[in-house]
Amino acid sequence: MFRRPVLQVLHQFVRHESEIASSLVLERSLNRVQLLGRVGQDPVMRQVEGKNPVTIFSLATNEMWRSGESEAYQMGDVSQKTTWHRISVFRPGLRDVAYQYVKKGSRIYVEGKVDYGEYTDKNNVRRQATTIIAVAILDHEMIFRMEIRRSWDL
Repeated sequence: MFRRPVLQVLHQFVRHESEIASSLVLERSLNRVQLLGRVGQDPVMRQVEGKNPVTIFSLATNEMWRSGESEAYQMGDVSQKTTWHRISVFRPGLRDVAYQYVKKGSRIYVEGKVDYGEYTDKNNVRRQATTIIAVAILDHEMIFRMEIRRSWDL
């Protein structure tokens, strides 16, 4: 049942052996992140001289699971892990809207890509940073409207 669509997707993203013989082979890759969580701080806008401004905020996502012997009967302790993500918004329209409307405690959906970088801190120590570069942000009301629309389409 799922075999054909999976093969079609894999065909788009995987290089075939016959293509290796080509002098130049371009292959597609995917760097996509989808997060749904709560904003940890009000956004701040920063600008380095000569560069475009960026809106930055943190987003918390949670994982919950039950530990114990009998998970089928919902027995055991509930454990939770919170992961914090640094969100950077560079797109001019989205950057300004995020700065103006995203607030601490808001539940939002962020779609973007992972970016790994380095910076030098105040003590002149090189540090690594992982950032999510946002390309779309939706608030809980917009997500709710999308879910209602999706249920009507069924």
